[in-house]
Amino acid sequence: MKRLHRMIIGVYWGPLFVTFLIVLFLFSMQWLWKWVDDLMGKGLPWDVLAKLIAYATSAFVPAVLPLAVLLSSIMTMGGLGERSELTPMRSAGLGLFRILSPLVVFVLGLALFSFYFSNNVLPVANLKFQSLLWDVTRAKPALNLRPGVFYNGIDGFSIRVGGKDDRTGELSDVLIYDHRKPFQANRTVLRAEKGTMGRSTDNRFLVLVLEHGRTYDEQGEGPSHLAGGLPLLRGSFLRQEIHMDLSGMGMKRTDEDLFKDHYKMLTLGQLAYVEDSLRKRLQERADDQERQIKEGLFPMRDKGPTGTPGHGGGLYVDTPEKAAPTAWYPIAAEQVRQTIQELDRMALEQADRKRQIAKFQVEWHRKLVLAGACIVFFFIGAPLGAIVRKGGMGLPAIIAILFFLVFHILSYSTEQMVKAGDLPAWPGMWISTLVLLPIGMFITWKAATDSPLFDRDAYDRIRERIRPRSKPRHAHPAIVP
Repeated sequence: MKRLHRMIIGVYWGPLFVTFLIVLFLFSMQWLWKWVDDLMGKGLPWDVLAKLIAYATSAFVPAVLPLAVLLSSIMTMGGLGERSELTPMRSAGLGLFRILSPLVVFVLGLALFSFYFSNNVLPVANLKFQSLLWDVTRAKPALNLRPGVFYNGIDGFSIRVGGKDDRTGELSDVLIYDHRKPFQANRTVLRAEKGTMGRSTDNRFLVLVLEHGRTYDEQGEGPSHLAGGLPLLRGSFLRQEIHMDLSGMGMKRTDEDLFKDHYKMLTLGQLAYVEDSLRKRLQERADDQERQIKEGLFPMRDKGPTGTPGHGGGLYVDTPEKAAPTAWYPIAAEQVRQTIQELDRMALEQADRKRQIAKFQVEWHRKLVLAGACIVFFFIGAPLGAIVRKGGMGLPAIIAILFFLVFHILSYSTEQMVKAGDLPAWPGMWISTLVLLPIGMFITWKAATDSPLFDRDAYDRIRERIRPRSKPRHAHPAIVP
C-alpha cells in the first residue's frame, strides 16, 4: 500500500468512527426514551438492562453505517480541500478516482461487513432482544410502597400505607385488602396503626409485621353481591405476621424458540425458504377455495345421479325445469348471498397471507439495500466534499442530514407500500437507492471534471452572458451621430 493511500485511509477512519458512535448513540437514546416507562420501577439488575440496551443498539448498526459513511466522506474530502491538500495531488496528475481508490476499497469492505452483520449477527441479536424485552415488559413492578397509594403488585393483596419512614422502614396507618380467595372482593380487611416490612431468609416471601390493628372478615361464599346479610367477623390483635409470596414478582425467562420464526430472526437463505413455503401454501389455499366455490354453486357443481347427493353435498331434484320458477328464486338468492360472503372472506384471507409474505420480502431486500446504501452514499459524500472543500461538523453535517432524510423518508414510505401490497418488493425496496444513485453519479462526474458546481462566480458569469440577450430592444433606437 502506498504512503498516500495509508494517509487518506488514516484521515478517513477517524471521522468515520466518531460519526458512527455519535449517530449510534442518538438512535439508542431514541429507543430508550420509547421504552423507559416499561423498564423503570421494576428492580431489574444492571446486567439485564445492559444486555437489553446492547441488543437494541446492535439493531441500528446497519442503518447507522450509511449515514456515518456519508458524513465522514464529506468531512474527509472537504477537510483535504480546505487544507489545500487536494490541489497538489491534482497538480501531480492524480485524478479523483485515483485519489479515492483506497477509500473505495475500504467502503466496499464496510458494505460487505454491513451485509454480513445484517445476515448473520443481527438475527441472533434480534432473537435475544425480543425474548428479553418480552420478559422485561411483563415483569411486575418492584415493591415500592408510596404513602396514600394502593399497591397491587403482590398477587392476592392490595396494600396502602398512610406514612413511611425511609430511614427505619416503619409503616404507619396500614390498610390491607386480602383477595386470595375467589370472588373475595373487599370482604377481608386488615388495618393496623403501624408495621414493619422485611423479606424471609430465602427471599421468597415478604414478611409484614403489623401491630395494634383490627380485622374485618365478611363470612360467606360466592360473589359479593350475593353475600349481603351474612355475618361479619371482627377481631383485634396486638401483633400479627403476614407472609406474602414474592415468587411471581421476579422476571421469568421465556424460551427463545418461541420467537425464532419471526422474519427479523432469519438469514437471507431462511427468508427465501420461508417465503417459498408461504407462497406454496397460498396457492394450495387458493385452489381449495376455488374448488369450494365451484361446489357451492349449483350450475358449476359436479352432477351426481338423479335424486342423489352431488359431489358438493347438495340434493338434486328430479326435474327442476318442471318446478315453478318462483320456487327457485329464494334458493338462488340465498346461494348467491352466501357465495358473495364467502368470496369476501377469501379475499381478506388471501390479502393477509400476501401481507405476511411481503414482510419476509422486505426483510430480505433490506439486508442488501442497507449494504448498497453505503456505496451510494460514499459516491455522494466524497465528491461533494471535494467540491465544497469544507471540513468539520458544520456544512457537511447539514448536507449529510438532508440526503439521509431523503433516503429515510423514501425508504420508510416505499416499505409501507410494499407491506400493504401496493408495490412489489422489487423495485419498491430499492426506490430510495435508485433515486440517490443518479445524484451520486452526477456529483462524481462534476468533481472529476472540476466543474464549478457550487461556485457562485461561475453562475454569475453565466447570468451575465444570458442577460444581454434577454434585454428588450427599443422600437426606435437612438441615432448615434
